Amino acid sequence: MKYSFYVYLAVMAGVTYLIRMLPLVLVRKKIRNRYLLSFLYYIPYAVLSVMTIPAIFYATSYRLSAAVGFVTAVILSFFRQSLVKVAAFSCAATLAAELVLRYLI
Repeated sequence: MKYSFYVYLAVMAGVTYLIRMLPLVLVRKKIRNRYLLSFLYYIPYAVLSVMTIPAIFYATSYRLSAAVGFVTAVILSFFRQSLVKVAAFSCAATLAAELVLRYLI
């Protein structure tokens, strides 16, 4: 059992290395396919969304307060507000919703 941590760590390091190394080794030419380029362009946004959205809803005591903060952030982002303003107002909305929900429940 003691060495299982090191095995897990080695496997994770190997997988991370292979994911970064294989495209460099296997693809020698410049990619010209516009559909593949479009797919590769949107990968970082998709991965960031998949990691961030669940974390938003599990970071608070009540999912409703998380939803209030999320909706606030989406609305402010839609109107092209600055990142600092979006973060500040969504945090404030989440805090206000948490306080209200704790008072009501």
